[in-house]
Amino acid sequence: MSHKKLSSSHEVNHALRQELEFKATARRNKLIGYWLADMIGLNEADANALAIEIVHADFEEPGEEDVVRKAMDVISSHALDVSQEALRAEMSHLLCVARGQIEDEQ
Repeated sequence: MSHKKLSSSHEVNHALRQELEFKATARRNKLIGYWLADMIGLNEADANALAIEIVHADFEEPGEEDVVRKAMDVISSHALDVSQEALRAEMSHLLCVARGQIEDEQ
């Protein structure tokens, strides 16, 4: 394989990995919203709305701190007994779940 084709192949693979990671992160954020909604006891419509809010929070700044901040605001406003460490652990777990779901859909 020529250098040009190899380079192009690497670029395509990198772009695909980035796209899959973006989808997995968005899915993780949606799952965090549903996790919070379940603890709060929201109905389906309100749970969907909260999940979308959490997904949109991730577009405020690079990284996941905006999602953590939004989720902690929800946790505080509903007096849930969830620490930031527990939230981050759940986010890590749900990112693995989301990656698996995305892979299964491929």
